[in-house]
Amino acid sequence: MSDQALETVSEISALRKLVASRRQQGATIGFVPTMGALHAGHTSLIEAADADCDFVVVSIYVNPTQFGPDEDFERYPRVLEQDLAKCAAAGANLVWTPDTSIMYPDGYSTDVTVKALSRILEGATRTNHFQGVTTIVTKLLLSCLPDIAYFGAKDFQQQAIIRRMCLDLNIPVEINTCPIIRDTDGLALSSRNAYLSAEEREAGLSLSRALRLAEEKVAAGETDIAQIKAAMQQLLNATPLLKLDYATIADPTTLEDISTVQSEMVALIAARVGTTRLIDNCQLAPAATEKT
Repeated sequence: MSDQALETVSEISALRKLVASRRQQGATIGFVPTMGALHAGHTSLIEAADADCDFVVVSIYVNPTQFGPDEDFERYPRVLEQDLAKCAAAGANLVWTPDTSIMYPDGYSTDVTVKALSRILEGATRTNHFQGVTTIVTKLLLSCLPDIAYFGAKDFQQQAIIRRMCLDLNIPVEINTCPIIRDTDGLALSSRNAYLSAEEREAGLSLSRALRLAEEKVAAGETDIAQIKAAMQQLLNATPLLKLDYATIADPTTLEDISTVQSEMVALIAARVGTTRLIDNCQLAPAATEKT
């Protein structure tokens, strides 16, 4: 459990000095990378890190390389003072706020790519998005070198890719994926929810409704994966203002579509509501069978 007041730094050297000092004292280091505009989903990650670790670092950096040319980099919310207050309340000890000149200095020419996992689902339509994610997360992890890094399950593909990346590159950091935090109406929390009008938000609730439908069917013993997918897609396609990208059921490690029920499965949805892209997912547990 962390026990120090919040500090802020921007330089990598200052970050490393503070982390090294605490590590020499025997502290375990937890790390929560964010792009700011923090909500209860982010603070749940900080709280989880605070519960597990002695010293909690949060990074706040809006990474330009993971935004496409028609995405919302320029209007992405930047509310640092509010974020710092939330970090302190959630148990963070250090907030690292690098700028782009630090993360991508003049002459920068290196990218990190996790090939297969980055080309499907979100990667099929958001060209180079995951290359931007894996490159910046590699840089953040190697700058901080925490014991444990915390990611949210809402970005399910992202955390799967980061796990693969750390395994492949021998990055000595444990990846902890924390549960999705939802609003009272079921909408998964996202900084981009602020873009939704009241009507668009109502349409966005169809994502969590479709996931509940899949959960119910699997729990009831449905084994026809194609039928479950079709039911999800029918619900979503019938929703005004919503344009479905995909609604599928996949293996949680490979993210490949599955055709038969298996012990571990994940339902994944992406859709555009108005100009806002929403994603959501849930793990599916097949109905238990009685032993004879």
